[in-house]
Amino acid sequence: MKTHSLEELTNNYIGEKGTPNREFFENELRLDLLGQTIKHARQERNLTQAELGELVGVKKAQISKIENSMTDARFTTVLKVFDALGATVSFNVKLKKRKVAY
Repeated sequence: MKTHSLEELTNNYIGEKGTPNREFFENELRLDLLGQTIKHARQERNLTQAELGELVGVKKAQISKIENSMTDARFTTVLKVFDALGATVSFNVKLKKRKVAY
């Protein structure tokens, strides 16, 4: 029986890196991981969604949507969530084959 790597399966069923389908898939995956990270951090701090929402200034439903990747939450809201959880956020930004003018 032949085995396949995750990369091979992803290329075959989603698309090669750089294709629109693959870009969409990877962006959705990142959002899902972000939501799972928020949920895990909230649970570690023994906070309910309602309590976290109160700290951030949003309703419980908004926290639920963020955790379940069901919304395009505002960037400022996500930063407030991490701040309320006592988390440090860092970014790694890579520009694709472009020169940046300063």
